[in-house]
Amino acid sequence: MIKKKILKPNRIRRIDGGFSFIPHRFLTDGFLAALSPKELLLYFFLVLASDRHGLSFYAYDAICSLLKLTVHDYMEAEDGLIEKDLIVYDGAIFQVLDLPSKPIKAIVTKLPPSTDRKQYRSQIRGLIQQSLWEAQGGG
Repeated sequence: MIKKKILKPNRIRRIDGGFSFIPHRFLTDGFLAALSPKELLLYFFLVLASDRHGLSFYAYDAICSLLKLTVHDYMEAEDGLIEKDLIVYDGAIFQVLDLPSKPIKAIVTKLPPSTDRKQYRSQIRGLIQQSLWEAQGGG
């Protein structure tokens, strides 16, 4: 067994000011392995951005810009995290949830979304793209 020792005593991690926490079972129970790279990136961002209750309210355009995600990739990651019961989102506020008892595996075949959902997603995608374009000085 490897005996652990502190390598840099003057640089020991501690919680100051903000609050970010990922339980060890995120790794050991398979949650990490169940996420795509984009889902993992968004999940870690939301954990870092959230308060002690898991709440954060970053706007989609800021998230896309900070994480260098396209609108499509962002929406897929958000949907994946919601389907895997790791976050909820009400359109304004994200909540990172307590981990479920076991990871929910990715759905291999998805049913096509309803017409209403397609239309809603299309409108949201257009608004996000316009907002990002304007933020980059395009309008």
